[in-house]
Amino acid sequence: MPRKSIFFLLFLFFGLADPDPNCTRLIPLVDSESEFKMIQHQLRGSLRIIDDCSFRVSQFDMLPGSDDVRWWGARAPDFQNLTSGFVVSNHRLNQTYKNSSFVVHLMNNVTWNMIKVLAVWDRATASDFGHVVLANLTASVPEEGINHTEPTMFENCKVLSKDFRLRWSLNVEEDSIEIGLEAAKGIMNYMAFGWANPNGDDDSELMIGADVAVAGFRVNGLPFVDDFFITKYSECVTNSDGSVQGVCPDSAYEGPDKGKNNTMLIYGHRRDGVSFVRYRRPLTHVDGKYDHPVNHSANMTVIWAMGKIKPPDTISHYYLPQNHGAFPSETYGHLVLNLSQHVNECVGPLDAEDKEDQDIITADANVTLVVTSGPALHYPNPPNPEKVLYINKKEAPVLRVERGVPVKFSVQAGHDVALYITTDAIGGNVTLRNVSETIYAGGPEASGVKSSPAELVWAPDRNTPDHIFYHSLYEQKMGWRIEVVDGGLSDMYNNSAFLDDQQATFFWTLSEDSISMAARAEKKSGYLAIGFGSGMVNSYAYVGWIDDTGVGRVNTYWIDGKDALSIHPTYENLTNVRCKTENGIITLEFTRPLGPSCSQSNRPECKNIIDPTTPLKVVWAMGAKWSSEHLSDINMHSVTSSRPVRVRLMSGSAEAEQDLLPVLTVHGFMMFLAWGILLPGGILAARYLKHVKNDGWYQIHVYLQYSGLTIVLIALLFAVAELRGFHVSSVHVKFGIAAIFLACMQPVNASLRPQKPANGEQAPFTRVIWEYFHIIVGRSAIVVGIAALFSGVKHLGDRYGARNVRGPNWAMATWFFIGALIVIYLEYREKQRVRDWIFGRSNWVLGNLEEDDSLDLLSPSRTPADNESQPSVFRLGWNLLQARHGAQALGDGKAENVPIIKSKLSPSPCTMVLELYLCEIDSLAYLIVTISPFLTFDYKLMRLCVCVVLLICLVTNI
Repeated sequence: MPRKSIFFLLFLFFGLADPDPNCTRLIPLVDSESEFKMIQHQLRGSLRIIDDCSFRVSQFDMLPGSDDVRWWGARAPDFQNLTSGFVVSNHRLNQTYKNSSFVVHLMNNVTWNMIKVLAVWDRATASDFGHVVLANLTASVPEEGINHTEPTMFENCKVLSKDFRLRWSLNVEEDSIEIGLEAAKGIMNYMAFGWANPNGDDDSELMIGADVAVAGFRVNGLPFVDDFFITKYSECVTNSDGSVQGVCPDSAYEGPDKGKNNTMLIYGHRRDGVSFVRYRRPLTHVDGKYDHPVNHSANMTVIWAMGKIKPPDTISHYYLPQNHGAFPSETYGHLVLNLSQHVNECVGPLDAEDKEDQDIITADANVTLVVTSGPALHYPNPPNPEKVLYINKKEAPVLRVERGVPVKFSVQAGHDVALYITTDAIGGNVTLRNVSETIYAGGPEASGVKSSPAELVWAPDRNTPDHIFYHSLYEQKMGWRIEVVDGGLSDMYNNSAFLDDQQATFFWTLSEDSISMAARAEKKSGYLAIGFGSGMVNSYAYVGWIDDTGVGRVNTYWIDGKDALSIHPTYENLTNVRCKTENGIITLEFTRPLGPSCSQSNRPECKNIIDPTTPLKVVWAMGAKWSSEHLSDINMHSVTSSRPVRVRLMSGSAEAEQDLLPVLTVHGFMMFLAWGILLPGGILAARYLKHVKNDGWYQIHVYLQYSGLTIVLIALLFAVAELRGFHVSSVHVKFGIAAIFLACMQPVNASLRPQKPANGEQAPFTRVIWEYFHIIVGRSAIVVGIAALFSGVKHLGDRYGARNVRGPNWAMATWFFIGALIVIYLEYREKQRVRDWIFGRSNWVLGNLEEDDSLDLLSPSRTPADNESQPSVFRLGWNLLQARHGAQALGDGKAENVPIIKSKLSPSPCTMVLELYLCEIDSLAYLIVTISPFLTFDYKLMRLCVCVVLLICLVTNI
């Protein structure tokens, strides 16, 4: 029978129904028809006006709402007019409708002139399930058949599985077919349909060479459809030569500029947990390489599949379908289909188990929820105003709170938005609607802006209902639903913190030798991973997911790269391991020791030590699919944290880590300027520049030392201020504190130095001790300061893992090596100068012919003449030797150049013996210093050491 004849009979059966005998047919809309625009509750169907007081609904599908769903009239389909509409019929729609047909009568006081928009309206929630704009009605023409005006309506519908349906409408004249794919699956699932390889020999070869369309929704919620060609039973992979194989888009084979997408997106939406995408493709005019021509009147084999979809990443720029699962499964199949045969197997709407696509935020006691306002993009309960409430940057999310746990709000939505918690599903001024409500928190005072937010604290109790709402007090339907549940993670753990971007929450409870942790994603995903480190690379990761059998798992890994081969399983001692999913939200929990007990120290997990006194760097990642083995690039995360969060385990606080590398670099440069140039320069000036006139060496010494110490203190304050604290936890900090302490002792020591001796007097013992203390402390400070420089570079490398610090280390090592060579050379020349001075042959320009190494390092007033006036033990001994042996017995005849100083001691025999003994000590000390020119001991110190050794020998009778 011709199709037009069938349509004509249908029109006679439905369209020419007997009108109400008491109702006229005067209005122009009589016998006109249209289709319902689906808004929610999977409403679809056709509307035809019978007469002035009734209309017929046919092929009507709808999921149930509340007990007060009515036929609703309004002047326009916008928010203000729909919410101020009115009931037009006593007919209630309080059930599930499956391809139903019925007649609806208007109320006696309602006429079609009053109605511009006819809607299915839930009065309890002010929800529009679907509507028809009467101005868009068209006159019915039976011989032309059904003219579909809504993208959700088709001529045919085929059930592929209980959760997947195929709809299509042919347009042979234009050589095209419009296809609708409809699945009750999550938003991260794909829908695939296409024609099998016509040259396949058996069922096992149907996929190879198949031409399919893959449809779904992007991360931003927008629909897409792409043309794919199958060359292998695998996800799309790129070979080493750049070619691709597997289930890949046509454009991937030829390149994005050459490949052609023969599918054209027409419409797509997500409603009530059901994905719907409508697209058009040509029948016969296709490229013969990756697309098969379709004979609309022949029996052809088609294939279909559903599964998880992998968003684009750094490896692939396409949305790629993943494995649909193993046999037996209701996620893929094939059948023989003739497009020209009318099919309508779809009875009733698809009913998804998870109807909630909106973001879910779980409130915790220690985390403040930031309430703002913004444009309505995906409001869950249309119609809605242009501006709605956002919580933590999410549009009108479902807010989940726990009884007994206070909820803190920071209201920054504007002075025209006042937050309040209510039992009313619509909000706004309920007195205008003549309804009652219970307000649990908030009101006119709960309004503010970012610069001056209003703080609101609400603690739900045992009497709070399971479902209430948050709204604005001044305008309807700006907020959404609150789910009140009994106890949860915030009750089980002592501390919690949002991780970066507020898309994951971290919980922990610290005990003496272990720590219990939990992490919860704030968006739907296939797996959740948290890692300890500055990034996922070089981190210890904990991954939680639900496997194919529905069991929650948590595995541990060491990650040292960015590909699948760099993910290494570890075997940490985890207890109390749990992983679950609720509405697509992954939550993982475990307990681990602070310090792992490892028998083999070379295992990576043996180094995974948690120090409660040190901030723990935590990162997170989410993806579509995980597996306990055979990981590949398809398991790569689709979203991850942009920076780590530093969690202070003991204080219970957390903050996002800032990149302090520039700050620490300036700190290091200032410290190098002080410890590598100024302070060592001051010491060298005191040791080797005493020849400078007018006490210049002393001025240089003081200026360099005080300048270096000032820069050290400034650099210290700079680092402490930027790091927001002073923590003695690393080797670098300990070296630095020791060096700064020694450096600060020097000016204090200088202010306490004993008075210099008068001319011709021997230096007192306190003066000698002070000089040695000053020298030893100063040189020790330089050594410890240099150690702090090298440990600081290492600490910088540890903080910014992948950053290269070998360059600065080699540069500093080279600098100090050159400095050491210079010091060795200067010290050698100094020893040579002392030796020449002893024998009267000194002519070194940096020396002073009459100056020894016993000058006061800090007193600029002592002169060489002072030194000549002081009796030297060596000179006394030398004079005695002159008197005893004669000047000629001293060698080369130049002994006369040595000044003879008259001793103030008594010339008794005992005195002579004592002077000769001291002369031997001086001579031995000079001999040791002279034959070992590279020793850094000065002459006075060596003389003291020799004296001590001789005294020990005398006491022990050696």
